[in-house]
Amino acid sequence: MTALELLSPARDLACGKAAIDHGADAVYIGGPAFGARASAGNPMGDVEALASHAHRYRAKVYLTLNTILFDDELDLARAIARQAWDAGVDALIIQDVGLLELDLPPLPLIASTQMHNADPARVAFLEKAGFSRVILERGLSLPEIRLIREGTSIELEAFVHGAVCVCFSGQCYLSAALGGRSANRGTCGQPCRLPWNLLDARGRVLQENRHLLSLKDLDRSAGLAGLIDAGVTAFKIEGRLKDVSYVKNITAFYRTLLDGIIAERPGLAPASSGSTVFSFSPDPRKTYNRGATDFFLHGRDDGMWSPDTPKATGEELGSVLACGPGWFTLDRGADGVSPGDGLCFFTPSRELRGMQVVKTSGSRVVLHEPAEGLEPGAKVFRNRDHRFLKTLSGQTAERRIGLHLAFLETEEGFVLQGRDEDGVTAEVFFEEDRVPAQKPGTALDSLKKQLSKLGESIFSLASLKLDTKPYFFRASELNQLRRDLITVLEDNRRLARPRALRQPAPGGQALLPGADLDERANVSNRAAAAFYRKHGAASIKPAFELKNPGAGAQVMVTKHCLRRVLGACPRGGPETLLEEPLFIEHGGKRFRLAFDCAACLMKIIL
Repeated sequence: MTALELLSPARDLACGKAAIDHGADAVYIGGPAFGARASAGNPMGDVEALASHAHRYRAKVYLTLNTILFDDELDLARAIARQAWDAGVDALIIQDVGLLELDLPPLPLIASTQMHNADPARVAFLEKAGFSRVILERGLSLPEIRLIREGTSIELEAFVHGAVCVCFSGQCYLSAALGGRSANRGTCGQPCRLPWNLLDARGRVLQENRHLLSLKDLDRSAGLAGLIDAGVTAFKIEGRLKDVSYVKNITAFYRTLLDGIIAERPGLAPASSGSTVFSFSPDPRKTYNRGATDFFLHGRDDGMWSPDTPKATGEELGSVLACGPGWFTLDRGADGVSPGDGLCFFTPSRELRGMQVVKTSGSRVVLHEPAEGLEPGAKVFRNRDHRFLKTLSGQTAERRIGLHLAFLETEEGFVLQGRDEDGVTAEVFFEEDRVPAQKPGTALDSLKKQLSKLGESIFSLASLKLDTKPYFFRASELNQLRRDLITVLEDNRRLARPRALRQPAPGGQALLPGADLDERANVSNRAAAAFYRKHGAASIKPAFELKNPGAGAQVMVTKHCLRRVLGACPRGGPETLLEEPLFIEHGGKRFRLAFDCAACLMKIIL
């Protein structure tokens, strides 16, 4: 049986609990420090509370300890790892291999996507070095993932939804070069979402104030089956800065899709316990989204570029038929548009502008104030669905574990037995005078009714067996018996829950695919350098954050090619060629573009 894991983000304790309640098999959360989202840290007490909640369903909690570290931070990082172990965390997501040189608790290690896990040789090395899972580079295609699967046995995790890095993960230094904020230190300034100018060799502006590096959000909902076939078993939703509404909606959406696939394939199963029922219809268009792309999963997606805005536009509602001061009509009508909705549109100059709905009157949408620049033919999007968000603010999911109950008469009295869907059992005994019921049928019905009341627990009744004569039982005593069983069963579940431990590395020396490491290896401390030397490194350059390599250094490499999206790919013919070198410019800082056409890559050079 192959277990499939749906992995959701947790900005904080509330988001983490919501993810578990909406069907996540695991969540990932930042601790007090050294998470790749510096603004999404959490006290270890909250991490412990989240682990306790997750473990009720045999779901897991992974701590993100995935920044590179300086020498004076190693002791604190080790202390946090030990605190994570004590808090019940199930694995550490790390980037800095210096941690492997420290005395860590026996937590399994997951190789962060920041380690640029993009080819079989790299992944095989990490497997031999002691990692139990790698988070794959986002831009890999299905054939590339299959090659990694064929060459390794390590668990493969892939992003399926949320924001994407335009660059190869872990090898982007544009933010550090532009404003001193390091992506590998958890403080990325997201320069890919900024407006840039594109200039040619003569300094002529080819594109002005456009979001040249901004991409749509990842959505691989249609590609889940292909990812499973390629060997992926963990499916990750990005979003440790997203709010609880987003977490609920997107987790529920992918839970529904994965359950559908599991139902059709006998060899698959969810990685945690229980089933979830939702009181809403999940829809990824209705919480934060910038449009959708599968990001090279099935080859190059020329529609992934979002040059007009890095902001969320939401779902398309239709095109404007007519408009006036403070109102407009849509070609699809106003059904479904509600007061409080936030809408947006692009002006003729491609500027994104927002508007707020006050009311609808027939086919007319009435706005809070006139929308300057709105014209007939403009597409209208909804980026805030008031009704949907109001629904998500309440109780929207119920997750229950199937429970088989049996009430038996014994020589000593009575016993209530329980066995849950994981095979965990419990029983409680009940001594009571055997007073025959005056109405036998009614007595048995009442017994069933009282024992079936599992509403306040994490269990749902799968079956109930009665093996007793019809006696008179007080409802209060039966209720207490049921509650006692649930308490014992939950205790037994905690005791029976297996805790994964880091396993010894496979036999054979783990040798680096290459002996010479430049700044892209992100070696920022002596422990990391010692690790790489032990595994075959002959030369090691310090991380970009320690020593800026200066002019000519590569600060980003990406499959997103500006020449291609602008119709200037050399393969299109000489008439499409631009005068090179090309440059991008923002805030007075200029970077040169270089193109590796054989690999179809674009590089940004300092």
